[in-house]
Amino acid sequence: MEKTANRLRELRKVRGQTQEEMAKDLGVTRQTVISIEKGEYIPSTTLALKIARLLKKPVEDIFWLE
Repeated sequence: MEKTANRLRELRKVRGQTQEEMAKDLGVTRQTVISIEKGEYIPSTTLALKIARLLKKPVEDIFWLE
């Protein structure tokens, strides 16, 4: 079974942003950001696209299948 992996924590830290700040920018809870970073929650397509826009990266640079 394929698993979705991500670089959200790494890219968030490069921006110098806290989980709380990122959550506010995305309109989600801090817990959602934590869960995505841990790989416990796969974001919806809409949320993945919002994350990509916020980070100014293609979705494929943030999320991929392992």
